[in-house]
Amino acid sequence: MDRIPILRMGEFLLVTIQVDMHDQLALTLQDDLSEHISRYGSKGVLIDISALDIVDSFIGRMIGTISGLSKIMDAETVLVGMQPAVAITLVELGLTLPGVSTALNVERGMRLLRERVLAQ
Repeated sequence: MDRIPILRMGEFLLVTIQVDMHDQLALTLQDDLSEHISRYGSKGVLIDISALDIVDSFIGRMIGTISGLSKIMDAETVLVGMQPAVAITLVELGLTLPGVSTALNVERGMRLLRERVLAQ
């Protein structure tokens, strides 16, 4: 079964999605991230989607679900690298991704995670 790698970087998890997401892969990622947050006590999750050209409504909802699960497990979620076409598609689909913070790139996303964790 395909899996998206989850890298542990101290108290944060880094997920770089480099392949087109299909529904089962998104569900597997959700389960894997929940397991990693629980196992390592991670305080933040950074999801890099810079390689994605399209995000459908299911994947958009899964990003929101991942953020909600992370928050319940005391971890912040930041989404980075969103292409303009992806942002336009999400808006056209009416997906607002409540609770999902965004940043332009990985560097800014990590800075945002650090600020949020220190503020807690």
